[in-house]
This record gives sequence, C-alpha cells and structure tokens, in this order.
Amino acid sequence: MTWVGVAIALAGALGYALGAALQQYEAVAEGASLRLVRRPRWWIGGVIGMTGASLHAVALSFAPLVAVQPISVATLVFAVPLAALMYGRKPYKAEILGSIAVAVGLLWLMFLVPQHHVTPRLGNGSALAFIAVIGVIVLVSQVAASRTHGPGRALLLSIGAGAVTASVSTFVRVVGGGMEGDWGRLLHWFTLAVPVLLVCAVVLLQRSYAVGYFGIAYAGVQVIDPITSVLAGAILLGEPLPTGSATAVPALLAAALTIAGTITLGRLAPDHSPSVAAAASPESRPLTAASDRA
Repeated sequence: MTWVGVAIALAGALGYALGAALQQYEAVAEGASLRLVRRPRWWIGGVIGMTGASLHAVALSFAPLVAVQPISVATLVFAVPLAALMYGRKPYKAEILGSIAVAVGLLWLMFLVPQHHVTPRLGNGSALAFIAVIGVIVLVSQVAASRTHGPGRALLLSIGAGAVTASVSTFVRVVGGGMEGDWGRLLHWFTLAVPVLLVCAVVLLQRSYAVGYFGIAYAGVQVIDPITSVLAGAILLGEPLPTGSATAVPALLAAALTIAGTITLGRLAPDHSPSVAAAASPESRPLTAASDRA
C-alpha cells in the first residue's frame, strides 16, 4: 500500500505549501505574536496547512517515513512562487532556481534511502531520549538565532521548527503504523505527544516566517524535517539507510545541490509587510540583479 501513502502525502504536501504561504504573509505583517489570531487569512492558512498535515499523518499509516517524507520536499517549488504571488509579484528566477535545486537535491538524497517496510516500534526510554535531543536542537537554534539577523536568523529558526516537525512525523509513524488494526494502541502517551509537539512546531514556524525570508525559512524546514525523520526512522525504528560506496558520490552531489539551492535562497532580500511593500522599496527585490525576475 506504499503507493496509496505516496498519493495521500502529495495531496497533503500541496495543502501544506499553500497554508504556509498564507501564514507567512500574515506573520510578516503582524510578527510572530498573538495578534495573528485576529487575522482571518492566518486561520485559513492554518486550516489548509492542518489539513495537509493530517493527510501527511494518514500517509504515514500506509507507507514508511523514507517513502513519505521526500514527497513534502517537492512542494518547495510550489510554496515559494505561491508566497511571491501573495505579495503581488512574480517569483524571481533566483527563487525558482534555488527552490528547484533544494527540492531536487533533497529528493535525490531521499531516493538513495532503500525502501523497506518495518512495523515501527519505539520504547518509552528511546522516545524520551529522542524528545530530549529535539529539545536541545531547538534550544541551540533559538539561542543562536537571537544573536543574528536576516536570512541567517530565518534559517536557524527553521532548523528548530524542522526538527520538531520531524518529531511529529516520527511519533505519528509509530502510532499509526504500529496500530495494525488495534485501536487500543492509540491509548498511549505517544498519541498525546503528537498535538503538543505540533503546537510547538507551529509556534516555531511562525517565528521563522516572521523574519520575512520565506524561501530560506521554508527550505530550511523542508531540509531538516526529512533528514531528521529518516535518521530517526533508521536509529529508532529500524528503517534502513543506504550502504555501500556506490551511493557515496551521488549522495555528495545531491548534498552539494541542496546546499547551493539553500545559499541561493538565502541571498534574497526579505518580503515586507503590505504597508512597506506598497511603497515599492528597492529592498523588496532580491540581492541579485534585476534580470533575475522571472
């Protein structure tokens, strides 16, 4: 049933991309604050994104992490143009090329991971250790972000958001994939951990979006989320990783492509709130030449 999970994941990822673009637009205007709850468009984006995340969770019940997670990466090439349209402009060539590079590079890396269905099992001790590691990643990224600005801040904040999002995927995979028709297995603290971690992920996502660099923030989440999920699947759930020297060179090339795309997105200037954007400030353009506009 892997193909069913992949199809559901694709629909969910497209919804997540649209929801992210809507919420980023509002987060730039209002900042990552409680004022966002008074913005109808932020709620619409949240509902669409939550629907996408729910479909992603359903997909994880049909297919392993290594098959589902790469699907969300491909939506980067849709999310960035959608965000540009929210600001009433065409996407820049640098945005398109950077998004494609990150998506292709990360998909390449993900496809190097062998697919093998393993019923997920996770002990309480391992689960608590995993949450502790995620917590350390979030703490370090938040502290580092508080000491920087611009695209570096957006990237650091997205690292924490991506790590927490990956923890949600991992626990959903354990709960959903481990049910095997026994609904009684939902009565576990893992099930309660999912919404708590999800709320944390949403808060961290809004903080990264509010910086204004949607391309680098979204790309950061899309890179950290699947990589962390795949590592968690391999270390905690027994899902396989690629072995052998034949995958080393392709993996290095894929990683280089992903890094190059991330750097390209990081060189773009931030999008502004509607009031600032209306002034047609030259800062709303990317740091590359004007000819980069698609």
